[in-house]
Amino acid sequence: MMTGLYGPESVTWRVMGEPIMWVAGLRAMYLQALHPRTMRATWQNTAFARSGEAWGRFERTVEFVKIRTYGTVAQVERAGRRVRRAHASLTGVDADGSVIRLDEPELLLWVHCGELDSYVNVATRCGLRISRAELDEFVAEQRRSAAVVGLNPVIVPGSVAELDAYFERMRPGLYACAEARQAFARSFVPDIPWPYTGLKLVVPPLNALGFASLPRWARRLYGAPGSPVTDLSTTLALRAMHQATSRIPRHLLGIADPEHVAKAA
Repeated sequence: MMTGLYGPESVTWRVMGEPIMWVAGLRAMYLQALHPRTMRATWQNTAFARSGEAWGRFERTVEFVKIRTYGTVAQVERAGRRVRRAHASLTGVDADGSVIRLDEPELLLWVHCGELDSYVNVATRCGLRISRAELDEFVAEQRRSAAVVGLNPVIVPGSVAELDAYFERMRPGLYACAEARQAFARSFVPDIPWPYTGLKLVVPPLNALGFASLPRWARRLYGAPGSPVTDLSTTLALRAMHQATSRIPRHLLGIADPEHVAKAA
Protein backbone atom coordinates (compact mmCIF):
# COMPACT_ATOMS: atom_id res chain seq x y z
CA MET A 1 0.00 0.00 0.00
CA MET A 2 1.35 3.42 -0.96
CA THR A 3 0.97 6.22 1.56
CA GLY A 4 2.34 9.62 0.64
CA LEU A 5 5.75 9.49 -0.99
CA TYR A 6 6.63 6.09 0.45
CA GLY A 7 4.45 3.71 2.44
CA PRO A 8 4.75 1.04 5.16
CA GLU A 9 6.66 -1.34 2.88
CA SER A 10 9.33 1.22 2.03
CA VAL A 11 12.87 1.19 3.40
CA THR A 12 12.35 4.87 4.23
CA TRP A 13 9.67 4.10 6.81
CA ARG A 14 11.85 1.40 8.31
CA VAL A 15 14.91 3.63 8.64
CA MET A 16 13.19 6.86 9.63
CA GLY A 17 11.14 5.12 12.31
CA GLU A 18 14.30 4.41 14.31
CA PRO A 19 14.89 6.79 17.27
CA ILE A 20 18.66 6.68 16.61
CA MET A 21 18.02 8.79 13.51
CA TRP A 22 17.91 11.83 15.79
CA VAL A 23 21.70 11.44 15.99
CA ALA A 24 21.85 11.23 12.20
CA GLY A 25 19.99 14.54 12.00
CA LEU A 26 22.60 16.18 14.22
CA ARG A 27 25.42 14.64 12.19
CA ALA A 28 23.83 16.07 9.06
CA MET A 29 23.82 19.55 10.58
CA TYR A 30 27.60 19.46 11.14
CA LEU A 31 28.29 17.95 7.73
CA GLN A 32 26.08 20.40 5.84
CA ALA A 33 27.82 23.33 7.53
CA LEU A 34 31.11 22.45 5.80
CA HIS A 35 29.87 23.78 2.45
CA PRO A 36 30.83 27.48 2.85
CA ARG A 37 28.35 28.88 0.33
CA THR A 38 25.48 26.93 1.82
CA MET A 39 26.49 27.81 5.36
CA ARG A 40 26.88 31.54 4.73
CA ALA A 41 23.53 31.83 2.98
CA THR A 42 21.81 29.77 5.67
CA TRP A 43 23.42 31.64 8.55
CA GLN A 44 22.46 35.02 7.12
CA ASN A 45 18.82 34.00 6.87
CA THR A 46 18.27 31.47 9.61
CA ALA A 47 16.75 31.78 13.04
CA PHE A 48 19.63 29.65 14.33
CA ALA A 49 21.74 32.81 14.30
CA ARG A 50 19.26 34.80 16.39
CA SER A 51 18.81 34.24 20.10
CA GLY A 52 15.36 33.03 21.07
CA GLU A 53 14.37 31.84 17.57
CA ALA A 54 16.48 28.71 17.07
CA TRP A 55 14.03 26.33 18.73
CA GLY A 56 11.17 27.40 16.49
CA ARG A 57 13.31 26.75 13.40
CA PHE A 58 14.26 23.35 14.77
CA GLU A 59 10.61 22.42 15.38
CA ARG A 60 9.64 23.47 11.86
CA THR A 61 12.44 21.36 10.38
CA VAL A 62 11.42 18.31 12.39
CA GLU A 63 7.78 18.76 11.33
CA PHE A 64 8.78 19.06 7.67
CA VAL A 65 10.78 15.82 7.81
CA LYS A 66 7.86 14.07 9.52
CA ILE A 67 5.36 15.26 6.91
CA ARG A 68 7.72 14.45 4.05
CA THR A 69 8.16 10.92 5.38
CA TYR A 70 4.70 9.99 6.63
CA GLY A 71 2.29 12.61 5.29
CA THR A 72 -0.27 12.19 2.54
CA VAL A 73 0.56 13.34 -0.96
CA ALA A 74 -1.50 16.51 -0.40
CA GLN A 75 0.30 17.27 2.88
CA VAL A 76 3.71 16.71 1.28
CA GLU A 77 2.84 18.95 -1.66
CA ARG A 78 1.69 21.77 0.65
CA ALA A 79 4.83 21.51 2.75
CA GLY A 80 6.99 21.41 -0.38
CA ARG A 81 5.38 24.55 -1.78
CA ARG A 82 6.04 26.40 1.47
CA VAL A 83 9.69 25.36 1.49
CA ARG A 84 10.27 26.17 -2.17
CA ARG A 85 8.58 29.55 -1.79
CA ALA A 86 10.72 30.36 1.25
CA HIS A 87 13.95 29.33 -0.49
CA ALA A 88 13.09 31.32 -3.63
CA SER A 89 12.59 34.48 -1.57
CA LEU A 90 15.90 34.34 0.31
CA THR A 91 19.41 35.33 -0.70
CA GLY A 92 22.76 35.66 0.99
CA VAL A 93 26.14 37.21 0.25
CA ASP A 94 29.26 35.12 -0.22
CA ALA A 95 32.73 36.10 1.01
CA ASP A 96 33.55 37.59 -2.41
CA GLY A 97 30.39 39.70 -2.43
CA SER A 98 28.48 37.55 -4.89
CA VAL A 99 24.80 36.84 -4.27
CA ILE A 100 23.76 33.37 -3.13
CA ARG A 101 20.24 32.14 -3.78
CA LEU A 102 19.00 29.57 -1.29
CA ASP A 103 17.21 27.68 -4.05
CA GLU A 104 20.35 27.10 -6.12
CA PRO A 105 20.41 23.42 -7.14
CA GLU A 106 23.99 23.01 -5.92
CA LEU A 107 23.02 24.14 -2.43
CA LEU A 108 19.83 22.10 -2.30
CA LEU A 109 21.70 19.02 -3.49
CA TRP A 110 24.40 19.46 -0.86
CA VAL A 111 21.84 19.72 1.96
CA HIS A 112 19.95 16.69 0.63
CA CYS A 113 23.10 14.57 0.37
CA GLY A 114 24.37 15.64 3.78
CA GLU A 115 21.12 14.53 5.38
CA LEU A 116 20.95 11.31 3.39
CA ASP A 117 24.57 10.32 4.01
CA SER A 118 23.98 10.76 7.73
CA TYR A 119 20.97 8.44 7.74
CA VAL A 120 22.93 5.82 5.79
CA ASN A 121 25.99 6.12 8.02
CA VAL A 122 24.12 5.82 11.30
CA ALA A 123 21.86 3.03 10.02
CA THR A 124 24.95 1.06 8.99
CA ARG A 125 26.87 1.57 12.22
CA CYS A 126 24.14 1.31 14.86
CA GLY A 127 23.40 -2.37 14.24
CA LEU A 128 20.18 -1.91 12.29
CA ARG A 129 19.60 -5.08 10.29
CA ILE A 130 19.72 -3.64 6.82
CA SER A 131 21.51 -4.88 3.72
CA ARG A 132 23.52 -2.90 1.19
CA ALA A 133 20.78 -3.51 -1.37
CA GLU A 134 18.21 -2.07 1.04
CA LEU A 135 20.40 0.97 1.66
CA ASP A 136 20.63 1.48 -2.09
CA GLU A 137 16.85 1.30 -2.23
CA PHE A 138 16.61 3.83 0.59
CA VAL A 139 18.89 6.26 -1.26
CA ALA A 140 16.86 5.80 -4.45
CA GLU A 141 13.60 6.39 -2.57
CA GLN A 142 14.96 9.68 -1.26
CA ARG A 143 15.02 11.10 -4.77
CA ARG A 144 11.32 11.71 -4.12
CA SER A 145 12.11 13.88 -1.11
CA ALA A 146 14.68 15.78 -3.20
CA ALA A 147 11.95 16.60 -5.71
CA VAL A 148 9.81 18.05 -2.89
CA VAL A 149 12.33 20.87 -2.33
CA GLY A 150 12.69 21.55 -6.06
CA LEU A 151 15.54 19.31 -7.20
CA ASN A 152 15.48 17.38 -10.44
CA PRO A 153 15.70 13.73 -9.29
CA VAL A 154 17.96 12.96 -12.25
CA ILE A 155 20.89 14.84 -10.65
CA VAL A 156 20.38 13.26 -7.22
CA PRO A 157 22.42 10.19 -6.19
CA GLY A 158 20.37 7.00 -6.48
CA SER A 159 22.63 4.53 -4.68
CA VAL A 160 25.17 4.45 -1.85
CA ALA A 161 28.01 4.30 -4.40
CA GLU A 162 26.70 7.38 -6.19
CA LEU A 163 26.36 9.16 -2.83
CA ASP A 164 29.96 8.30 -1.92
CA ALA A 165 31.15 9.51 -5.33
CA TYR A 166 29.30 12.79 -4.84
CA PHE A 167 31.18 13.49 -1.59
CA GLU A 168 34.50 12.64 -3.18
CA ARG A 169 33.80 15.29 -5.83
CA MET A 170 32.75 17.86 -3.26
CA ARG A 171 35.51 17.41 -0.68
CA PRO A 172 38.13 19.74 -2.24
CA GLY A 173 35.85 22.78 -1.81
CA LEU A 174 34.76 22.09 1.76
CA TYR A 175 35.98 23.81 4.92
CA ALA A 176 34.65 25.16 8.21
CA CYS A 177 34.01 28.86 7.55
CA ALA A 178 33.50 31.35 10.39
CA GLU A 179 29.73 30.85 10.30
CA ALA A 180 30.14 27.08 10.56
CA ARG A 181 32.35 27.47 13.61
CA GLN A 182 29.85 29.82 15.25
CA ALA A 183 27.04 27.36 14.61
CA PHE A 184 29.17 24.53 16.00
CA ALA A 185 29.85 26.41 19.23
CA ARG A 186 26.21 27.43 19.69
CA SER A 187 24.98 23.89 19.17
CA PHE A 188 26.48 22.89 22.51
CA VAL A 189 24.70 25.67 24.43
CA PRO A 190 21.20 25.21 22.94
CA ASP A 191 18.60 27.93 23.30
CA ILE A 192 15.73 25.73 24.47
CA PRO A 193 12.53 27.32 25.82
CA TRP A 194 10.30 26.19 28.64
CA PRO A 195 8.89 23.51 29.03
CA TYR A 196 11.72 21.73 27.19
CA THR A 197 14.58 23.14 29.26
CA GLY A 198 15.43 19.68 30.60
CA LEU A 199 16.70 18.84 27.13
CA LYS A 200 19.66 21.15 27.75
CA LEU A 201 21.22 18.25 29.65
CA VAL A 202 20.58 15.79 26.82
CA VAL A 203 21.41 17.78 23.71
CA PRO A 204 25.18 18.34 24.25
CA PRO A 205 26.05 14.61 24.52
CA LEU A 206 23.82 13.85 21.54
CA ASN A 207 25.56 16.60 19.58
CA ALA A 208 28.93 15.14 20.59
CA LEU A 209 27.86 11.72 19.30
CA GLY A 210 26.54 13.23 16.08
CA PHE A 211 29.80 15.10 15.55
CA ALA A 212 31.94 12.07 16.39
CA SER A 213 30.06 10.03 13.76
CA LEU A 214 31.29 12.35 11.00
CA PRO A 215 33.95 10.92 8.69
CA ARG A 216 37.52 11.61 9.80
CA TRP A 217 38.13 14.18 7.07
CA ALA A 218 35.08 16.18 8.19
CA ARG A 219 36.13 16.20 11.85
CA ARG A 220 39.59 17.39 10.82
CA LEU A 221 38.05 20.32 8.91
CA TYR A 222 36.64 21.50 12.24
CA GLY A 223 40.07 21.17 13.81
CA ALA A 224 39.24 17.99 15.73
CA PRO A 225 41.29 14.79 15.64
CA GLY A 226 40.40 12.28 12.95
CA SER A 227 41.32 9.22 14.95
CA PRO A 228 40.19 5.67 14.07
CA VAL A 229 39.79 5.12 17.82
CA THR A 230 37.03 7.74 17.77
CA ASP A 231 35.36 5.87 14.90
CA LEU A 232 35.36 2.62 16.87
CA SER A 233 34.10 4.13 20.13
CA THR A 234 31.41 6.06 18.23
CA THR A 235 30.18 2.90 16.49
CA LEU A 236 29.96 1.13 19.85
CA ALA A 237 28.06 4.09 21.31
CA LEU A 238 25.64 4.11 18.37
CA ARG A 239 25.00 0.39 18.80
CA ALA A 240 24.34 0.80 22.52
CA MET A 241 22.03 3.75 21.93
CA HIS A 242 20.11 1.90 19.22
CA GLN A 243 19.56 -1.08 21.49
CA ALA A 244 18.38 1.18 24.32
CA THR A 245 16.09 3.47 22.32
CA SER A 246 14.53 0.80 20.12
CA ARG A 247 12.52 -0.35 23.14
CA ILE A 248 11.06 3.08 23.88
CA PRO A 249 7.57 3.79 22.44
CA ARG A 250 8.00 6.04 19.39
CA HIS A 251 5.44 8.63 20.51
CA LEU A 252 7.44 9.33 23.68
CA LEU A 253 10.37 10.39 21.48
CA GLY A 254 8.30 12.53 19.12
CA ILE A 255 8.73 10.00 16.29
CA ALA A 256 5.88 8.77 14.12
CA ASP A 257 5.24 5.06 14.58
CA PRO A 258 4.99 3.51 11.10
CA GLU A 259 2.55 0.85 12.32
CA HIS A 260 0.15 3.45 13.69
CA VAL A 261 0.44 5.55 10.54
CA ALA A 262 -0.28 2.53 8.37
CA LYS A 263 -3.36 1.63 10.39
CA ALA A 264 -4.63 5.21 10.25
CA ALA A 265 -4.22 5.24 6.49
